[in-house]
Amino acid sequence: MKKKTMNKIVAPALALGLLVPLNAQAADHAPTASTPAGDLRATLDQLLSEHYVLAVTSMMKAYDGAADAEVAMKALDQNALDMTPAIASIYGDEGAAQFEEIFAGHNDYSADFVEAAKSEDQELRAEAEAEVDEFVEEFSTFLDAATEGNLPKDAAADVLELHEEQVLSVFDNYVAGDYDSAYMTYREGYKLMFDISKALSGAIVTQMPDKFDSPADTPAVELRSTLNSLAGEHFALAAIGMQKGYDQAEDFDYVSWAEDQNTLDFKAAIASVYGDEGAAQFEKVWNGNHITAQGDIVAATLEGDEAKIEEARMKLDQFAVDFSTFLDAATEGNLPQAAGEEAIKQHEALVLQTFDQYVAGDAEAAWMSFREGYAFMFGVGETLGNAIVTQMPDKFHETTMPEEMPETGLGGAQTQSMNTLYAGLAVLGGILLAFVTLRNRKVSEQ
Repeated sequence: MKKKTMNKIVAPALALGLLVPLNAQAADHAPTASTPAGDLRATLDQLLSEHYVLAVTSMMKAYDGAADAEVAMKALDQNALDMTPAIASIYGDEGAAQFEEIFAGHNDYSADFVEAAKSEDQELRAEAEAEVDEFVEEFSTFLDAATEGNLPKDAAADVLELHEEQVLSVFDNYVAGDYDSAYMTYREGYKLMFDISKALSGAIVTQMPDKFDSPADTPAVELRSTLNSLAGEHFALAAIGMQKGYDQAEDFDYVSWAEDQNTLDFKAAIASVYGDEGAAQFEKVWNGNHITAQGDIVAATLEGDEAKIEEARMKLDQFAVDFSTFLDAATEGNLPQAAGEEAIKQHEALVLQTFDQYVAGDAEAAWMSFREGYAFMFGVGETLGNAIVTQMPDKFHETTMPEEMPETGLGGAQTQSMNTLYAGLAVLGGILLAFVTLRNRKVSEQ
């Protein structure tokens, strides 16, 4: 991949060039999601969640023997390499090199799990599981040392083990044809990556207060991270879902279910800010000329009906107008219609570009577009978050939280249980509890 293109892909604020600087005229004391700590957390949000998406997807494709399986795995490897500059900016080149060796190396055993599943080789499976345990031990030790104990080894090990178990649970359920469980776990595992980025960014900010003038868990940054999660998951499910639809894959309906659940979570986020009426308007616009239009494009492509494809693309253009108009009105002009429309059209263009390149068999281009489109959503999360914060500054002062936050697995309910994160990372106790519960459930099922 060309360096210029990859620099675009790893920039979380990619979309901001399309939108007006929302806080340019704001007073210095006004709350904002665009702080050094917020940017650090958003970068980790993007890279860690993308790692999860690519890990799970590449393993599925490798098991299926998909034509783009190798390229998907290369994208996973590149994601690991893209984390190095972020680590270097905080811990220097030596720390970054150590991080890269550990983190990039742990992708290697994905192929072993796939091969073990295909050949039913239990010995190879056991060897791969031992490599997972070794990675958890090594990487948790690194994080403890790098953060000077602000992310304790035991807590890091617990959450890393849960992450690895979720990746394997998605894969194992996929192999078994239990797509319901696979995609339920997929969504749980995706959300966990944002817990990890919160814990890690919080540990770094606590370790280096001189570099960061505010915490990584302010109400405004929490909103930004929630929107990052929802927007990123939407893109991933839309792009992968269109591929599954074109391939007429057995799990297509389950990807569609996951996308519907993402829509409901988005609706909850909107309701928490703009009420039920605003949420109902959002859902109508979001589904009408958007989700359904993407499905129409897949169906028309399979039929070879160019007229229907063009009709569906025109619906997506109308969606850009309708949704940007909704956002302009909802944010009282803090996210202007024209700027929003341009950003939405670019998002849709990246979804369709990824699909068209996949259909054409250009796997390299398709996965490059996938990564660019995924990164783009994190600029959208920042911009929309700041529009809301600028509109409602009293709800987002650093010492307060909005009266309600979306029940999406992030945000309000999550925030209340995570307020002591930086005093001792108590959130990881909850994650450990979930891990133990999961383990106990599996034992009882055997």
